[in-house]
Amino acid sequence: MGHTLCICSRGTLTIDNKRYLFIQKLGEGGFSYVDLVEGLQDGHFYALKRILCHEQQDQEEAQREADMHRLFQHPNILRLEAYCLTERGSKCEAWLLLPFFKRGTLWNEVEGLKDKGSFLPEDQILLLLLGICRGLEAIHAKGFAHRDLKPTNILLGDDGQPVLMDLGSMNQARIQVEGSRQALALQSLGCVLFAMMFGEGPYDMVFQKGDSVALAVQNQLSIPQNPRHSPALRQLLASMMTVDPQCRPHTSLLLSQLESLQPTAPGQHTTHI
Repeated sequence: MGHTLCICSRGTLTIDNKRYLFIQKLGEGGFSYVDLVEGLQDGHFYALKRILCHEQQDQEEAQREADMHRLFQHPNILRLEAYCLTERGSKCEAWLLLPFFKRGTLWNEVEGLKDKGSFLPEDQILLLLLGICRGLEAIHAKGFAHRDLKPTNILLGDDGQPVLMDLGSMNQARIQVEGSRQALALQSLGCVLFAMMFGEGPYDMVFQKGDSVALAVQNQLSIPQNPRHSPALRQLLASMMTVDPQCRPHTSLLLSQLESLQPTAPGQHTTHI
C-alpha cells in the first residue's frame, strides 16, 4: 500500500494521492523522526514517522513494522493510515503515516499528574489496564509478543482509551512457547501498572524513550502501602510481578479479573466474584 510520494512544494507532500501539510517536528530518536502533518483533504492531524534507511536491512525492518500495523484492526492497537518508501537523493526513507494523539502517552499523563501532586484514580487505572490487556491479547492471538511494553509506548485517545504503539519491536518476535510470551507480557504489564499507581517505575526503573522494561524479576516486589489503592488492585499487581513466571496469571484470566473489577455505572448492579 502506498509507494506514491512527492514533495509538491515547500511544506507539503503527497502520499497515495492525498496531500499533507507539514506543521512541526514532534520528536526524534535513533534513525527516525516524527512530524506533525495535517491532511489538506480531511483536515485531520497525523503523525508522520520517517525512518532513515541506510541499507537494505533497514528497509526490510521498516516494511515489517508497517506489516505489523496492518496485521491488526483493534481499538487498542495503533493503526497505520499509509506507508511509502522513497528515495531522496542518495538517501532512502520509509514513511509511516499514523493517527496523531494530542494527549500524548500514558507516561505524559502520569508525569503531568505527579508534577501537580496527584495520581491516577483507581477507576481510571482499571479502565486503562483493561484496554492495554485487550490489546495484548489481540497481539498474542496472532502469535506475537510486543517485547517493549511501557508507559511511553502507550498512547491515550481523546476518550481515554489506551493504544499500544511501537510495533516495530514485534518484528521477528514470534514466540512459540505460549508460557514464555505470557510471562514476559505480564511482567511488563506489571511495571506499567506500578507506574500508574505510584507515578514511577518499580526497582527504581526510569521510563525513557528507547529503554526496554524487559527484566528478570529476581526478588519479590515490595508494594508500597497507600490508602488510594484497594486490596484487590494491590493483589493484582503482586500476581503480575511474582518471581516465578509460571505463577503469573494468564492474560485471559487477568482480563476476567479486570472486567469484574470495573466500576459499576450508575443505576447498574453487579456481583464481583
